Amino acid sequence: MSLERPGLLRRFFSAVLKVFKTVRNLVLNLIFLIIFVGFISVLLSDDEQVEVPESAALVLNLKGDLVEELRFVDPLEAMMNEAAGGSEETPEILVRDVVKVLERATKDDKIKVIVLELSNLGRGSLDKLQTVGSALEKFKAAGKKVLATGTFYAQNQYYLASYADSINLHPKGTVLLEGYGSYPMYYKSALEKLKISTHVFKVGTYKSAVEPFLRDDMSPEAKEANSAWLNELWSSYKQQVAARRGFDVSNFDESFASLYQRISAADGDIAKYALDAKLVDSLKTREEFRQDVIALVGEDKENQTFNQVNYDEYHSLVIPKMQMPNPMTDKVALIVARGTIVDGNAKAGMIGGDSTAKLLRKARLDDKVKAVVLRIDSGGGSAFASEIISEEIRLLKAAGKPVIASMGAVAASGGYWIAAPANEIWAAPTTITGSIGIFAMLHTAENAVGSLGLNVDGVGTTDLAGFSAGLPLFKGLPADAEKLLQRMIERGYDEFITHVGVSRNLDKTAVDKVGQGRVWTGTKALEFGLVDKLGTLEDAIASAASKASLSQFDVWLVEQELTPQQQFVKQLFGEAKTMGLLPEITPSAETKAVQQLMTQLKQHVAQFSQFNDPNGIYSYCFSCELQ
Repeated sequence: MSLERPGLLRRFFSAVLKVFKTVRNLVLNLIFLIIFVGFISVLLSDDEQVEVPESAALVLNLKGDLVEELRFVDPLEAMMNEAAGGSEETPEILVRDVVKVLERATKDDKIKVIVLELSNLGRGSLDKLQTVGSALEKFKAAGKKVLATGTFYAQNQYYLASYADSINLHPKGTVLLEGYGSYPMYYKSALEKLKISTHVFKVGTYKSAVEPFLRDDMSPEAKEANSAWLNELWSSYKQQVAARRGFDVSNFDESFASLYQRISAADGDIAKYALDAKLVDSLKTREEFRQDVIALVGEDKENQTFNQVNYDEYHSLVIPKMQMPNPMTDKVALIVARGTIVDGNAKAGMIGGDSTAKLLRKARLDDKVKAVVLRIDSGGGSAFASEIISEEIRLLKAAGKPVIASMGAVAASGGYWIAAPANEIWAAPTTITGSIGIFAMLHTAENAVGSLGLNVDGVGTTDLAGFSAGLPLFKGLPADAEKLLQRMIERGYDEFITHVGVSRNLDKTAVDKVGQGRVWTGTKALEFGLVDKLGTLEDAIASAASKASLSQFDVWLVEQELTPQQQFVKQLFGEAKTMGLLPEITPSAETKAVQQLMTQLKQHVAQFSQFNDPNGIYSYCFSCELQ
C-alpha cells in the first residue's frame, strides 16, 4: 500500500486539476462570449433606441442607495459576479443623476406624469431626499402630476412619496415610520473573553467612537449627545412630511401602544390604518392604479400597461456615457469627498489623503478652474490624511481660487477637519457635523498568548525597541508608553481646535466648548459659527461662482478616471445587461434581510480595519450612522 499511495494521490490531484481547468475554461469562455457580443452591440447600438411615447409617464423606480459618489467597482469583477447570478453590493444611485433626469422630464412635453415606485429605494439621508424632492416640486410647478404607489413604504420611501400629489397603497400594504436611532455594537465582554486588552487614548467628553471597545452599553454622555441630534432630525422629518400631507405632527405614532390602538380601530387592517391616518390617499390594487394612469397618459396595449419609460431607460437618454468638459469655458470644479478618510490613495467611495489631494491639485493647476466646491459626505478617519487634504485647500486659496465646502449628510470629525479651511462652509439643516475630537486605540493580547502557552522574550538596546514592529501586541503596553500616547493625543486635539479656530476666525476656547467630540446638526453648527450658511449643493456652487465673479461657467466634476481597459469593460458590461445577456435576480425578503445583516457585520469589521493613519491618530464619528 505504501508504494501505491503516491500514485493514488497523483491521480487524485490530477483529477482535481482537470476539473479546475474545465471550470476555468468554461468561465473564461463565458466572459469572452459576453465581451464579444457586447463589443458587437456597442458597434451596432443606437443611443436613441429608447423611444418615449408621445404621452407617457416616467416611472421613477429607483433601485439602491442615494449617494453623492458611486463607490469604485472593478468592471470585470462586476461582470463576472453578475454572470454568476449574484450581486454582492447594494446598488447605488447618484443624486445628481436623478435630478438631471427630473429636470429633463420637466421640460419634456411627452412626459405628463411621474410615477414614484420606490419599493427598491434603499438608504438616503434627508438632504439627498430633499434634493430629489425639490426637483419633483419643480416638475409639479410645470403643471404635471406626481403619483406614488407601493406595497410597502419604509421611512425613506415614504418621505419621497410625500412629495406626490397622491399616494396609493396596495390594500395589503404597509406604511412603517420608525423614527431615527443609533445602535452601535459593543465588544467589551467579547474582548475580555478573548483576553484582549484595549488601550484607548482620546480627548473629548463626547468622543464616543471608541466606546464599543470599552463598554457594553452607550455612555450617558453619548446618549445625551446622540439624542439631541437624532431628535432634531426626526422633528425635521415630521414637520416636512406633515406640511406636505396636510396633517399635524402629532399624527405620527411613536409608541407601540398608540400604534396598537389606531390599528385596532381599523380592525387590525394596517392599510386601512394608513388611509384613516391620511398617510395615504387611496387603497388600490396594481391593476386599479394602472388603469388610473392609463386614463392620464394612454395605454401601451402591447405590454398591457400605461405608456411609460422607466428611470434607467430615460437616464440613458439624459446622461451621456462619456462626458467631456468644454476646454474653452471657465469652470467651477466640483470634487466629492465621500466615505472614510484613509492615508494614501483610495478608490471612489472612500477618501484617500493623497488621491483626494491630487484631485484638488488638478483643479488648482487648471487655468480654466476659477473656484472649487468640495462636497463632503464623511464621518472622518485618518487625522494625517485630513491634514494632507487641508494643505491642498489652503494652496487653492493662495492661488486665488475660492473654495466652498458643501456638507452632505455627514461632515463630522475628519470630515469637519477638511471643511474648516474653506472660504465658506454650507450645510443642510440636517447635516451631522462637528465631532471635533481625536482618538487612538491599541489592542494587545499578552493575556491571550500566555493562556495558549506562547511567550515572547528578548533584549533591545532601548525601551522603544520592537514597538513599531508590534511587540506590545504580545508583551502589553508599558505605563510610560500609555502616558506618551495620551500626551500625543492631547497635542493632536489642540492642533485640531487650533486649526478650526484659525480657519474659522474663532477663539480656540470657543471651539473647545463646542468641540469635545460632540455632534451637532447643521442648524446648531450655524449658531456656533462652525458653518456659514444653510443650503444645498447648488447654493454652494452659486456662491463659489459669485466669489470668483463668474456669470457664465460650467460645473466640472473632477473625479478619478477609469483606465481605458476598465472603461471598455464597463461599457460592454452595460450593453450586456441592456441586451439581457446577464441575469437580473430579485432577491427574496429573507435574502435581503441576510444581505443587510452581512453588510452590517462587514461594516463593523471594516470600520477599524481600513484605518491606516501613519501616526495611529483618528478623528471619526461612529455614532453618525443612522439605523
